[in-house]
Amino acid sequence: MGERGMDAADFDVIIAGAGVIGLAVARAIGDAGLSVLTIECASRIGLGVSSRSSEVIHAGLYYPPASHKAKLCLRGAELLYRYCEERGVECNRLGKLVVATDPDQEERLDAIARNAQDSGVRDLSRLEAADARKLEPNLRCCCAILSPSTGVVDSRGLMLALQGDAEAAGVEFAFNARVEGGALTKSGIVVHIRDRESTEALSLKTRVFINAAGLGATSIARAIEGFPREAVPPFYLARGCYFALAGPAPFRTLVYPIPVVGGLGVHLTLDLGGQARFGPDVEWVEEESYEIDPHRADIFYAEIRRYWPALADGSLVPAYAGIRPKISGPGEPAADFRIDGPREHGVAGVINLFGIESPGLTASLAIGELIRDRLREIL
Repeated sequence: MGERGMDAADFDVIIAGAGVIGLAVARAIGDAGLSVLTIECASRIGLGVSSRSSEVIHAGLYYPPASHKAKLCLRGAELLYRYCEERGVECNRLGKLVVATDPDQEERLDAIARNAQDSGVRDLSRLEAADARKLEPNLRCCCAILSPSTGVVDSRGLMLALQGDAEAAGVEFAFNARVEGGALTKSGIVVHIRDRESTEALSLKTRVFINAAGLGATSIARAIEGFPREAVPPFYLARGCYFALAGPAPFRTLVYPIPVVGGLGVHLTLDLGGQARFGPDVEWVEEESYEIDPHRADIFYAEIRRYWPALADGSLVPAYAGIRPKISGPGEPAADFRIDGPREHGVAGVINLFGIESPGLTASLAIGELIRDRLREIL
C-alpha cells in the first residue's frame, strides 16, 4: 500500500474504487487541498465494470427528466467531449440511430423523442425510413431518431488521463487492497482494509468516506458498523454479453432498437477502429461470471436481423461480458443513480454511490463535480 503506514495514516477523504467513477471523483476533489486516498482491490485502475462497457458517450434520450441519470448524462457528455479534446483522449461523435422496426413501435419512438426533449436534448432529428437508409443503406426500419451527439470514447485512455490528473493533484492510490467495511465513530469513519500481501486487516481513519466500489458498493455499505441498513438498497446482478462482427462493419453510425426491460436492447456499436460489436443482452444472475455461452448468439441473430436483415449466419463471435450493478430487479422500472450523502441517510461523512450503471461512463465527470460540491457542504 505504499510507504505510508496504513494503520497509522489519516486522510481527509478515502475513496473506495478506482473505476471511471472513483477516478473522476478523485480528479474532481484533488485540487481542493485535501489529503485523498483511493483504494482499489484490483492490481490497477478500471478492471471492473468500467472495463466491460460499450464505451458509448450517451446523449441522454431515455432517462426520466430531472433524474440523476438525465441531468448527469447531459452535463457529463458536455464535460467528457471537452475533457477528451483537452487531454488528447480519443473519441468520435459517430451519431446514433434509434430505430422502430415495426409500425407498432413508432409511438414508443416518439415517446423517446419527447422524453429527450423534456430532459434538455435539443439536437434530435426524426427520420422516415428512406432518409434513414440514405445514412445507412443496410438498415431496415419504419422510422428512426438521429442523435448526432452520441459517440464513442477510448475508456482506457480516459481513465489513465483521470488517474494522471488525480496523482498530479496529490491523490494517493493503493492497489491490491480491499475495503471490507468500517465503523462510524465520533471522530470520523474508520475504514477496514485488507491488503493482498497481508493476512491482517488494517484500519484507517478518515473524515469522509466515498463508496464508489461499483459491484461491491452495497456490500461495503452494509459492512460499515453503525450505518443504517435501511439506507442500503437491494442489489442485483444483470449480465450482458457482447458479440463482435467477423469482418468489416457495413455501418458508420451506432444503431439502437427500441429499449427492452433491463437494458437498451441488442444494439450495434462501433469501436474507434471501426469494429462492430452487438449487445448487451440482459441475463439476471446470482454471481459474477464473465464466460459467454456461444449459443446465446442465436438470440442475437434474431434481434439484430430486425434492423439488419442481411446479417450472415456464422458472422458473430463472442467478445466479452459485463455485469450491471442494478438496484432494481427483474420486471421493475430501472432505478435512478443513488448518490446518497448525509442529507439522504443522516450519517456524517459518508457518500455512497449505488446503481451506477449506464450512463455512468458518460456521466462520470459530472458525478465528480457533484461529489466535489457535496464535500463543500460536509467538510
